[in-house]
Amino acid sequence: MTEPNGRTDAMRTDDVKHMKWWGWGVEGVGFRYEDKPGFAPFVQKAVGLDLWAGERTERPDFSRLRVPASTASEEFVAVLGGIVGAGNTVVDDLSRVVHTYGKSLRDLVRIRAGEIARSPDVIVYPADEEEVQSVIDASVEADAVIIPFGGGSNIAGSLEPHMDESRVVVSLDLGRLNRVLEIDPDSGLARVQAGALGPDLEAQLNRDGWTMGHFPDSFTHSTLGGWVATRSSGMQSDKYGDIADIVKGLRVVRAGGVLVIRAVPSASTGPSVREMVVGSEGRLGVITEVTVQVHRLPEKRAIHAYFFKNLDHGLAAMQKIAESDVSPSVTRISDAHETAFSLATSKESKGIQKKAQTGLMAYLRRRGWSLDEMCLSFIGFEGDEAHVKRQKSLVDRIVRKHHGIGVGRGPGALYDQKKFDTPYIRDFLLDHGAAGDVSETAGPWSKLRGIHAAVYDAADHAYEKIGHAGWTMSHMSHSYHSGACLYFTFAFVFGDDPLGEYDIVKGAIQQAFVDAGGTISHHHGVGLEHAPWLEEDISTEGVAIMSGLFGAADPGGNFNPRKIVV
Repeated sequence: MTEPNGRTDAMRTDDVKHMKWWGWGVEGVGFRYEDKPGFAPFVQKAVGLDLWAGERTERPDFSRLRVPASTASEEFVAVLGGIVGAGNTVVDDLSRVVHTYGKSLRDLVRIRAGEIARSPDVIVYPADEEEVQSVIDASVEADAVIIPFGGGSNIAGSLEPHMDESRVVVSLDLGRLNRVLEIDPDSGLARVQAGALGPDLEAQLNRDGWTMGHFPDSFTHSTLGGWVATRSSGMQSDKYGDIADIVKGLRVVRAGGVLVIRAVPSASTGPSVREMVVGSEGRLGVITEVTVQVHRLPEKRAIHAYFFKNLDHGLAAMQKIAESDVSPSVTRISDAHETAFSLATSKESKGIQKKAQTGLMAYLRRRGWSLDEMCLSFIGFEGDEAHVKRQKSLVDRIVRKHHGIGVGRGPGALYDQKKFDTPYIRDFLLDHGAAGDVSETAGPWSKLRGIHAAVYDAADHAYEKIGHAGWTMSHMSHSYHSGACLYFTFAFVFGDDPLGEYDIVKGAIQQAFVDAGGTISHHHGVGLEHAPWLEEDISTEGVAIMSGLFGAADPGGNFNPRKIVV
């Protein structure tokens, strides 16, 4: 066993990183379209938004927010401060607002409008598991509500206190628990504290030549504990697995004790308690430590781009790749709408690059391709030089059989560089009075085309209902032998009732998932946002079993109550 960093000092609360209270990411970082000549015309055509003529909303003014007063008594705050230190227990308005919501479109619309019905009453930053235990015991004894907080990136409503919660709400921020504690090089297992943000976690592993290989869209601003609590998937899940595959052991603090799941390769010990914790969104306790499978850093890593004549050909190729002996790290294909969007967000090509792009499009037209149906795909390869070469050769053969064409590493390198920037576009659209949000599902290969068509149809009817032009686009990612994830983005310009209109569109898409044979969420979790469709997804008896589990494990309803099931 190795302890990679040799650190024994606890991180200070002042060093815990949080996103800005009113949007994604940190201050000073955002999306710009001025260097992307195709973006403004694309947006105007897609949803009728004129970026040149429209005014951009100014940054929200925090002083105008009406933050509900904390209901935590001075005595209770003092008890918590006695456990973690007075400086690690805070009740100021800014900290409480930061910990009120996640970063869904619904969250951001409300926070920008100053709609805060209920905030956490006190924020606590424990330094270790012992302090987490003491905080939980004190909170349960006082019949307070405990909501674990990682990076605050959740978009399913898993973080917010219920609006009519009368008890004191404690937001338990795990940000100080951010260390890789130990690596077992023989087994490829790493013990990691649950509050480690993606970049910090990978940096610590990389220093010793390891990677966890888990890169969700929220990677920059989300934590290991959050990934486990919401059953996350990463962009390279084809190779490394979803978080449920990566997690081997867990430590979960509950009232009076710690649930310990040892890191063994496999076990026949009744229903899997590990699986119960993964995706539980804080309802079974607070995850403090995770033992994860890690891998040696690959010698070579490359993402190649391909074009397919249409989505049917592209999906067929992805299915064949999943069924083959090929083991890519990424298999992703955008439908025609998302491909058009990707091209519109590209910077202007110049010189040789522009001539090459123009020549490629002319070549595809001569081959009988409709550029309005063309689909862009990214496929990633990792390993030593010989392995990558062999894998790419096998993929190229499948691509050719399905009317695809390789276009090199340039687009793939750009995708790899910008893969965590997409959420900034949502904030940009909000600044201009428009919605841009996502919903994802998964289904068998036999049903993917039907799900795709059903979602487009449902979204189009929803746009008609709200009376606004809308845009829907999708990509397939996270392939499995039996099926894949479909990830949808939808956008429209707000009218007089932003959240009412959003509910109509979002609800139509979620219902289409269920009706067409998909699941209500592949990797964003349930929270409050997707709970209305849970019974249709897992059956009445499934909800009953889940409710029984939460009720028995937390009879007082102290751990993040009403999330997933009421």
